[in-house]
Amino acid sequence: MPDGLSFDSLPLSIQLQPGQRSLSSYRLRPLKRGHFSFEHCEVNLPGPLGLWSDKRLLSVNDQTRVYPDFARLYGGQLLAVDNWLSQLGVRQHQRRGLGLEFLQLREFREGDSLRQIDWKATARQRTPIAREYQDERDQQIIFMLDCGRRMRSQDGELAHFDHALNACLLLSYVGLRQGDAVGLCTFASDHPRYLAPVKGSGQLNVLLNTVYDLNSSQRSADYQAAITQLLARQKRRALVVLMTNLRDEDDEELLTAIKRLSKQHRVLVASLREDVLDNLRETPVQTLPEALTYCGTVDYLNARAELHERLGAHGVPVLDARPGELGTQLVTQYLSWKRSGSV
Repeated sequence: MPDGLSFDSLPLSIQLQPGQRSLSSYRLRPLKRGHFSFEHCEVNLPGPLGLWSDKRLLSVNDQTRVYPDFARLYGGQLLAVDNWLSQLGVRQHQRRGLGLEFLQLREFREGDSLRQIDWKATARQRTPIAREYQDERDQQIIFMLDCGRRMRSQDGELAHFDHALNACLLLSYVGLRQGDAVGLCTFASDHPRYLAPVKGSGQLNVLLNTVYDLNSSQRSADYQAAITQLLARQKRRALVVLMTNLRDEDDEELLTAIKRLSKQHRVLVASLREDVLDNLRETPVQTLPEALTYCGTVDYLNARAELHERLGAHGVPVLDARPGELGTQLVTQYLSWKRSGSV
């Protein structure tokens, strides 16, 4: 088996009958995404008396791709979008204000704002006529995905990088369903990738084929260089979602880079927080080593929170989330901005 695949029911024991075909099966469980190649099958043929065994390698070249776990998203196509999102834990807040895209004229109703009245149409019809708006469509979402060494932290079976990737795919699915265009760029990667934002359900398959074999690297994140490249490629205003793990050493360089990006785009920083930090902060302290660990954890989290507050003071929202909660929190924030017309 290629590395990265676990298996059950091997080796198989098969009784071959003369002149007949025998069929057997086994189960595979992928442990990681990527492209896998099968090269040969190892066969042991025991002698009739069980005194010897002949080992042969049969050439059975084959390939397969392992994609991110996207089953729950495809299941959502069978449900109404709102019901499906609520099942995922996404909460849509009550809409405040009005959308920005004109939909139609209609009769004025109780509860409508006076600002919705179209006075020219009202004069013609001699009855109050209101303008109806819908949430603005045809916007663009760009994911800046950190592929550096910070994203290699492991929480459960998945690394932070896989959690971030799944969150990107989840928000991409919702954004495309909302009529927006979705694109992606990576940085701190051994093989940087860029996908221009495009609308339509077909973009989801393009995105999956772009990232299914993407892995984190040992490189450090260079936010300045990544943002410079994005600004050169993306001229139209977009919602840029920076997926990373902010540390306390990220200060002036990160702030300067994001302020440059914010001049042209709406920016949301999604910062993953290790589960172990919350667990250590909640663990009872009984010994000196436990006290030192607790104090170090709290000091680190406080420094991280200060960085988030500094970004917020400059108008850059930061989503500080545990890996397993990142996807639903991203979608909740996006829909909140979408319904208020602030994206």
